[in-house]
Amino acid sequence: MVRGKTQMRRIENATSRQVTFSKRRSGLLKKAFELSILCDAEVALIIFSPRGKLYEFASSSMQTSIERYEKHTKDNQANNKSVAGEQNVQLKHEATSMMKQIEHLEVSKRKLLGESLGLCSIDELQEIEQQLEKSVNSIRARKAQVFKEQIEQLREKERVLTAENQRLNEKCEAMQPRQPVSEQRENLACTESSPSSDVETELFIGLPERRSKH
Repeated sequence: MVRGKTQMRRIENATSRQVTFSKRRSGLLKKAFELSILCDAEVALIIFSPRGKLYEFASSSMQTSIERYEKHTKDNQANNKSVAGEQNVQLKHEATSMMKQIEHLEVSKRKLLGESLGLCSIDELQEIEQQLEKSVNSIRARKAQVFKEQIEQLREKERVLTAENQRLNEKCEAMQPRQPVSEQRENLACTESSPSSDVETELFIGLPERRSKH
């Protein structure tokens, strides 16, 4: 028969709870004894029942094991305090170093802005001047690069618009009806055979042989 998995929660039935406590307590004490024998370990186990009854097991002496535990706990606490103290000292040192760096950066910033220059030496002023010239050159180079990129983008847009305009013109020409070649020839012939639209309107009075023009 397969044993079901026990749910890890408080047993509500008092009788079942007491039976389970007795079985698990005996098993735990047995495991502690086996661990001390098989592994040569110092084991101390203390159990209080729900009614306050004490059950204990010690491979050597319970008092000796408790004193050893307390000593080990105190040593760990002391070590932890020592480590925490060292960490605090290190953090304070790092904070002090960072504050100095921030202060130095603030002073450098004011000098670059042309402030607090009264106590600067010639060398410091020359160094500030070189830094400013270097910054200006970098800014100009970046500005030229941005202008170049913008010009390339505008040229690319121009090429796209030109190609689109050409495509639309070709589409419009394709949509217009073309006149047949025979009609084009007839129209050309009519144009050549028609008299000139400029008509000379002159009035002649008198006999044919003696006409006078007015």
